[in-house]
Amino acid sequence: MIWIVLAIVADVLVVFLVDPHMPPGRFTKAASNQTEINNLLALIMTPIGVGVLTFLVYALVCFRQPPGPLQDGPPIRGHRRLQTGWVGLTTAIVLVLAILGTAELIETPNSRAGAGAGGGQGPTPISSPAGNPLQVQVIAQQWQFTYRFPQYGGVETFSLALPVGRTVEFHVTSIDVIHSFWAYQLGVKADAVPGADNIAFATPRKPGLFEIRCAELCGLWHGYMYSRGHVLPAAGWRRWIARVQKANAPATHYLPKYAKAYYPAPTQRGG
Repeated sequence: MIWIVLAIVADVLVVFLVDPHMPPGRFTKAASNQTEINNLLALIMTPIGVGVLTFLVYALVCFRQPPGPLQDGPPIRGHRRLQTGWVGLTTAIVLVLAILGTAELIETPNSRAGAGAGGGQGPTPISSPAGNPLQVQVIAQQWQFTYRFPQYGGVETFSLALPVGRTVEFHVTSIDVIHSFWAYQLGVKADAVPGADNIAFATPRKPGLFEIRCAELCGLWHGYMYSRGHVLPAAGWRRWIARVQKANAPATHYLPKYAKAYYPAPTQRGG
């Protein structure tokens, strides 16, 4: 009874105090799905954690060695119904979570997420979004990210801007060592590996800023790989891409031909 009361109180606190601030937020559909799963995990795991701590305190109080000479306690014979119930409950929880995670992973492009099921696991996502997603190649190098837009003449920029309401198809790669592209509020994290093309999807819901970090130790200035991206209204983003195409035209002319993956040149880049 003590455990039930404390578990209810703890879950209520989680709902009102933790859930509204659960990362990564609801900036994109992918991030929103991750937030919902995190909230569900918190609601399920909180009673389990409370139960473990409650039993620990109960055992410390009720099974404490009484004053006087040390003596053996009564034999412990177990409790078959309690043990069976515990194993059954925890098994059911694991199976439910496995089913939920699998459903999120293999959901179709026309589902509520509507943004494909690529999460940076490779070049062949389980499902791809319908329509015409914006392709953005994320190129990692020591120690910055650059962004190439193959649908707009292959222009490459040092900053990342995305249009609101349009699904973005990230192609993440590297030209030297292993990095990891982490766009926190977008709910996107994908390893950047030389010679590999890792695809991830996100659909921004509103204009605003999002943080970009490298999530893989990549050398001396790993911590320097931090920047902010912008989500712009559709019209504002069209003006932005037209402006960078014009400004970067001389450099774009000398860039190598667009490719899904690149390989490092050790004689030119060192770590």
